[in-house]
Amino acid sequence: MKVADILEVDGCRLVEPSFAELTEDSCTALLFQAVADEARLLVDDDEEPLALALHGDGGWQAASFLFRDPTLAAIECFEAVGGDLYQESREVWLSAVREYYSMELQATVLPALEDLRPDREGMIRDLVREVWGDRAGTLCLDCCCGSGVGTAALRAGGVRALAYDNDPGLLALGLSKGRLVAEDTMCIDAREASRYIAPVPLGAAFMAGEIYSYNTDLWRPIITDLLNLTDEALITLGTEAEAGLVEGWCAGEGWDAEVFENQRDPIYDRWYCVARRA
Repeated sequence: MKVADILEVDGCRLVEPSFAELTEDSCTALLFQAVADEARLLVDDDEEPLALALHGDGGWQAASFLFRDPTLAAIECFEAVGGDLYQESREVWLSAVREYYSMELQATVLPALEDLRPDREGMIRDLVREVWGDRAGTLCLDCCCGSGVGTAALRAGGVRALAYDNDPGLLALGLSKGRLVAEDTMCIDAREASRYIAPVPLGAAFMAGEIYSYNTDLWRPIITDLLNLTDEALITLGTEAEAGLVEGWCAGEGWDAEVFENQRDPIYDRWYCVARRA
């Protein structure tokens, strides 16, 4: 469902410049740059505010409170205008907001060059089936999803994938190719995924790395946050040394982890770590 459809308006602009900036309190002030003559406050099933939409000379615009609290000024503005109250589930609004920013990214960012080897999706699909069996209907994070080959493989097995990466060009490519789903895709820093995502059963990171001793301060927080959000994780890597590092990080978080060699793919997913919460 579209943002505008939920608010029952002809069109609506979200004031936050990007999905990642939905956590920024300062963005709420952007809503008050024009004088409002109409207002709509969206609340969730517990009557907690999800968004405030104001109508002015430039049309409808809204601020979203998915990851931050509304300001007193926002509530006072709604009351002063005598706005209307709307209700929707938090998940439906979140999906609509993810779709909004994914479509904006696709419209404004030049896609990266195609990076998918034709047989890689099938190899990932086989690996997922071997490790997890039939998990149709289960929610899985695709951490550092790139252009979405892992998401496409997960979806082919009936798994719903929530994908995230901080490379707009790769995300634009995946969205344009249909490997990524707009309402389930986020352009965020994977080290801060917990700010935007609630825990789910499964997590995956396909072709994590390249991981070296000098960039562990980048990759370790990414893997750690993935573990914090899941109960089981599948992480593929190019080398045995990288897999050993990830296994150690998982063990350091109190997880049971084991490394295996993947004979299907000699390049991208040659080694993989299977980790489960102890």
